[in-house]
Amino acid sequence: MKKLWDWAWDLYRKHEEGINYLIFGFLAFVLNYVLYFVFASTLHMHYMAATALSWVLTVVFAYWTNRTFVFKSQNKDAQSLGKEFVAFIGARVATEVLELALMFLMVDCASLNEYASKLVCQVIVILANYFLSKLWIFKDKK
Repeated sequence: MKKLWDWAWDLYRKHEEGINYLIFGFLAFVLNYVLYFVFASTLHMHYMAATALSWVLTVVFAYWTNRTFVFKSQNKDAQSLGKEFVAFIGARVATEVLELALMFLMVDCASLNEYASKLVCQVIVILANYFLSKLWIFKDKK
């Protein structure tokens, strides 16, 4: 059992950033999807409003988890934190515009199921967010 644990721990340490992003990305996905479902089904909001509101709440969660657990940002001073936060929000706004456009195309133009469309959009957005975070927002400053 110890060998299995050691192997798993070594694998985690080797791929820690990617594994943590998958874990917290999955949690953000679940949060976004649950919030969307609550807003759209329970509160009977229009799908676009439900998409936007679920995004706002999920971005706050995603910034904190990405900064703290995934990319382990060392920015501490107000100026660096401000730049990091603005870059994060900017990237997330760009991917939210992408999501809204894709939702419009799939739901309004192609008449696809809005919940299935939301699932497809979330996969695309999660991948785009990782690459933007890795290459632009939390890139290693060395």
